[in-house]
Amino acid sequence: AQKLELVEVAQEAGHFVAVTGDGVNDAPALRRANVGIAMGRGGTDVAREASDLVLSDDNFATIVNGIEEGRVAYQNIRNVIYLLIAAGIAEVTTLGLAVVVGLPLPMLPAQLLWLNIVTNGIQYVALAFERGHDNVLGLPPRRPDESVFDRLMIERGLLAGTWMAAVGFAAFVLMLEAGLPVETARSHLLLLMVLMQNVDAFNARSETLSVFRNPLSNNPLLAVGVATALLLHVGAMYVPLMQRVLAVGPITADEWIFFPAVALSLLVVMELHKLSWKWRRRSGGRHRLLPAT
Repeated sequence: AQKLELVEVAQEAGHFVAVTGDGVNDAPALRRANVGIAMGRGGTDVAREASDLVLSDDNFATIVNGIEEGRVAYQNIRNVIYLLIAAGIAEVTTLGLAVVVGLPLPMLPAQLLWLNIVTNGIQYVALAFERGHDNVLGLPPRRPDESVFDRLMIERGLLAGTWMAAVGFAAFVLMLEAGLPVETARSHLLLLMVLMQNVDAFNARSETLSVFRNPLSNNPLLAVGVATALLLHVGAMYVPLMQRVLAVGPITADEWIFFPAVALSLLVVMELHKLSWKWRRRSGGRHRLLPAT
């Protein structure tokens, strides 16, 4: 009865309570807790049936390891969702703006399909292998009823997607006004989108941690994935068959300097957002800082 009362008092105070136990007398508290954890070896059948989790090795350190892995996995899922949202907003907005103002389509269907294959497919898989950081267990737990699409997710997705769309659409318009054929402008825009979404893949590794403080050794697979995606697109620009399929072509040396520099503007924007989010948190904002992975 005392164990049960302790759980109820802690829950009434707003805590998310986990209880470990092995005996019959632990069953009420195990069932009432948000997470009941029974011992698999030394625990009674009653305790195991009343629990949500059973420790097969009866080792409390397993709980800590499980929480850490769970937080890392959840954050990696958020990272992939963010990358998908930002890319989708960028592509839809760019095409929508062109339709509204009466311009030719900035990208053809085959180019859009290629863009999603080379900039999203490989990176999505690689982001799932992102390792946790030292502070992953030092941050407060998320609320069980918290949506994946919280304020931070929405802010980041809208900001990154809108910035890529604005830069891409402006570049397309300027290229047309400069007299470039629409086919060439589309080819250049596709390269710019590939570069910006590759930059965003590195930004997506953490919601709050700066890219410059997040070593690539935590996820070397992502670096390999981005390099592979970029090489695939560069190869398509110079292979005759892919040139015809995707309506793309090579660019000059000056353009190889210009387009990556423009793409890196997204990194600056998202780094500023991370600083802004941290400043708002320190200033007493009510939105919780999520685990940085």
